[in-house]
Amino acid sequence: MVLGKVKSFTVSYDCLNDSNVPVFSSGDCVSGRVVVEVTGEIRVKSLKIHAKGFAKVRWTESRNAGSNTAYTQNYTEEVEYLNHKDVLIGHERDAFIMYPGTVYMCLEKCPPYVSDDDNSEEGLTTIHSGRHEYAFSLELPQTPLATSFEGKHGSVRYWVKAELHRPWLLPIKTKKEFTVFEHIDINTPLLLSPQAGTKDKTLCCWFCTSGPISLSAKIERKGYTPGESIQIFAEIENCSSRMVVPKAAIYQTQTFYAKGKMKEVKQLVANLRGESLSSGKTETWSGKMLKIPPVSPSILDCSIIRVEYSLMVYVDIPGAINLSLNLPLVIGTIPLHPFGSRTSSVSSQCSMSWLGLGLPERPEAPPSYAEIVTEEQRQSSLDVPAAREDLDGPLFAYIHEFRFQPPPLYSEIDPNPDQAGRPEVHRPDACPSR
Repeated sequence: MVLGKVKSFTVSYDCLNDSNVPVFSSGDCVSGRVVVEVTGEIRVKSLKIHAKGFAKVRWTESRNAGSNTAYTQNYTEEVEYLNHKDVLIGHERDAFIMYPGTVYMCLEKCPPYVSDDDNSEEGLTTIHSGRHEYAFSLELPQTPLATSFEGKHGSVRYWVKAELHRPWLLPIKTKKEFTVFEHIDINTPLLLSPQAGTKDKTLCCWFCTSGPISLSAKIERKGYTPGESIQIFAEIENCSSRMVVPKAAIYQTQTFYAKGKMKEVKQLVANLRGESLSSGKTETWSGKMLKIPPVSPSILDCSIIRVEYSLMVYVDIPGAINLSLNLPLVIGTIPLHPFGSRTSSVSSQCSMSWLGLGLPERPEAPPSYAEIVTEEQRQSSLDVPAAREDLDGPLFAYIHEFRFQPPPLYSEIDPNPDQAGRPEVHRPDACPSR
């Protein structure tokens, strides 16, 4: 809304991404400009900005207090993440000394195209006709912030509001939101771990019992990003007498907390349907693809709002409760690295291949002595050369005889028992102790 000579009054952000959408994270610098376009000179008291970010929850519940009375209970809660104020025009702005004959570049808190004429004694600033831009910047807190979100009973919002105050007139206000993503990197061991489960169910109808319906499902990892496709590996066996249909769906669960109460909303995000399965049939999904649409990332660190996802693989059973498996998902913002996918696939193959390997029933015995040393080698070692007949003493004969002799047989009885219990024998030729 504009009044009088103010033609337009807007807030714009200095976006650095290709999509021209203002997206920031904790610790980033949010910069932009307040644009004022006037058709004639105006006098201004102040131009202020107020940046704020908060999570807010609100819902109502009806209560019965008696037969003829009822009342409504309100549940509200709020968590503040950002609260920043600044003055771009006015006495509270940074001091700026101007020297005659000098050209100045306008900084963050210095308004361009502004002159303080005779209005300085009145505390007013004159803005001349034309378009004027006033730069601002602020730094988001380093602490984790909640991702921007719009839910049924709550939201997480961030915005910058500008107010232009003039004498004797109502202030002009404008507000523009920006998006905050608290990054979730799916390249972590927890989010790269496979998710799997198995369930079965037996159908009963009065005194008759049919065969069981079994379901087993597995996905490669827990973390995904919007736009990716989930490969579903599943096996459904129908031993009942009914026709069943295997299906899969991604659900988003929004949970809101206020005044010790909880409100939960579950929404369908994407789904797929398999072929109908008659009695006695089995169906196998070898990597059936389910694409994740553009959805909000998971919110896991906010105390009053949680956004969680799950993959439900289930068997639709007519006339009975469905047989279902819930596999938790985390929707992140940092996609899977190429090396992470290769590592995941290799580890998955290794984890599957080693299951087919088994240990031998009995360890293989070591080779015997006769298999290693032939009889010819043993006899040749026993033939002492004639030149060494003079050395044929007990010691030399023992060495050659021992060269290819087999090791002693194993025995659990020690041939040389511990000498600790025996009395010490003193030899006469021993050296005396000093």
